[in-house]
Amino acid sequence: MSRPPVYLDYHATTPVDPRVLQAMLPYFTEVFGNPASSSHQWGWKAQEAVEEARRRVAALVGGTAREITFTSGATESNNFAIKGVAASAPEGRRHMVCSAIEHKSVLEGCKSLEKQGWTCTVVPVGRDGRLDLNALADAVTDATALVSVMAANNEVGVLQPMTEIAAIAHAKGALFHTDAAQAVGKVAVDVQADQVDLLSLTGHKMYGPKGCGAIYIRRRTELTPLIIGGGQERGMRSGTLNVPGIVGLGYACLIDKRDMPVESARLVTLRNRLLDGLRTQIGGVTVSGSMEHRLPHNLHVGFEGVDGSSLMIGISDIAVSSGSACSSASASPSHVLLALFGPDHVPSATIRFGLGRHTTDADIDYAIEKFAAVVKRLREAE
Repeated sequence: MSRPPVYLDYHATTPVDPRVLQAMLPYFTEVFGNPASSSHQWGWKAQEAVEEARRRVAALVGGTAREITFTSGATESNNFAIKGVAASAPEGRRHMVCSAIEHKSVLEGCKSLEKQGWTCTVVPVGRDGRLDLNALADAVTDATALVSVMAANNEVGVLQPMTEIAAIAHAKGALFHTDAAQAVGKVAVDVQADQVDLLSLTGHKMYGPKGCGAIYIRRRTELTPLIIGGGQERGMRSGTLNVPGIVGLGYACLIDKRDMPVESARLVTLRNRLLDGLRTQIGGVTVSGSMEHRLPHNLHVGFEGVDGSSLMIGISDIAVSSGSACSSASASPSHVLLALFGPDHVPSATIRFGLGRHTTDADIDYAIEKFAAVVKRLREAE
């Protein structure tokens, strides 16, 4: 009997948790009201569900319910943070700072501002994937409106020093935004302790539904809305609310807040088992970025002497992502790997393993066995 394929790409997306789905279902049919309908019980019940979800999202990140605005996901939230700050910034602040390994929605957002006369500084990271704090301090000036640095990288899984970054931004009067889509629900995130002004998150990275996310906006932070017209979300994001999605996001946050310590520890054990197994079975395995400062479910490794495209073809029954120079999607390395290794030293075959809630010991053992067989075969063929 053939073995079913193994999903180890939980950074890309996660399945909706069955408990989340059950929480969502009534809001498609029974409780179908529009939260903006304030004159009858259908609207009241929908609004009550939205506010309960808002409280659950806030509780997971350490904010208050009034500081949470629902969006379609982290890409919208990132755009909202960058363009909303830019539209509200005082005349003397026309400068933004971000790291070299940000999500494209942040990097492209900064580029769009440059077309409007803004300047944007991209700060490098070290080989460990961590931001160069000295370079950041040099980059932030009295003209800086916003510093945007992701809490955890979506490719190599490296965690950034949030408190230190916020302190550097605030010392010059700039706001601090973090794209926390990969971090929320996986590691402790506390906007108060870390002094975060703006934070982006999304449901589908944390076993909630696709198409629903949120942005945390610290009280009294000036932010111009991107979407106007209906006045929903206290005027911060107009449009009829996606009630089932919001309920699902809130319930996913509730589960994560309760289960995260135990689940994260389990994933670390599985992740380390995977790395140890690959190193034992295959020589020439290198880890990209810091192992100390890393998401519990992430492993990003390079395999020496292997063609990246051939490796991906060989392990076709295991869902992973390739960040290699020979990936099928691009003829060049990802901007994240270029930032870590430089253009001349990016490994020819790199793999991002994303473990998750449904990953088992058997899945890890099969991945080790399959990668060992394919890598050895490819090396022998050279």
